[in-house]
Amino acid sequence: MPEEWQWDSTLFRGSAAHYTRGRLPYAPGYADTLAGALGLTGDGRLLDVGCGPGTVTLDMARYVTEAVGLDPDQDMLAEADRRARPRGVHNVRWVHARAEDLPAGLGTFHVVVFAQSFHWTERERVAATVRGMLAPGGAFVHLNELKDPPPDPGPLPLPPPPYARIGDVVRRRLGPVRRAGRGSLVHGTPNREERVLEQAGFGSCERHVVPAGDVVVRGADDLVAWVLSRSDSAPHLFGAELADFEQEVRAVLREASPGLRFAERPPATEIRIWRKPRGER
Repeated sequence: MPEEWQWDSTLFRGSAAHYTRGRLPYAPGYADTLAGALGLTGDGRLLDVGCGPGTVTLDMARYVTEAVGLDPDQDMLAEADRRARPRGVHNVRWVHARAEDLPAGLGTFHVVVFAQSFHWTERERVAATVRGMLAPGGAFVHLNELKDPPPDPGPLPLPPPPYARIGDVVRRRLGPVRRAGRGSLVHGTPNREERVLEQAGFGSCERHVVPAGDVVVRGADDLVAWVLSRSDSAPHLFGAELADFEQEVRAVLREASPGLRFAERPPATEIRIWRKPRGER
């Protein structure tokens, strides 16, 4: 868990309605890559911890007998359930709980996934608990966008989103230190997952990088959804000034691109896998 920060239930309050529209997708084929690396053929159980609106849970459900999405935000789980129905996904269930509540009577899993969520947890405690929940040979999976990608191969057809300027608006409204729920992140969120997993008794890491998809075109509504989907600019943080904040963001977008159309390359997806030894129960 981030140093000098305490989790509270407002971390993503109000963000669920904006998450799917605002966030860029994982790389095309990431689910096939992960399933292939783990040898998933429709058997076994998968747990997605910090599942949010079910993005990874729903993508991976077809490769397992049962997928379980766990999240501490009820609105995220409601959004996940809403998205499951039109996709015809019926082998999922949603559990309202924190990672620290595990094992929570959920049983044994062949795969436990943390998709951009592990850094919000008490990592040492959670890693040890998850190891005990995995079947022999089971996998702890960390899914994230690739950090420090290679330079863009060429010019974009439209202006890129003015993320730095949007960040300036957020800081002007909320202060210079990144907000997170009722608290703030003075030093950001932790990394070095390898060290944590090694201390928990996992073996070496297997790494896969799934290439990014094509350039996407985004509009003003997409980018407003992006900023409101984030923990450091969740809607509740602005209180009565939320509408004014949104209008200020839209003014920045209009100045950056009068046509309110932007282009960007989604990031590649990095998959890291740690396995529990097959001879261990």
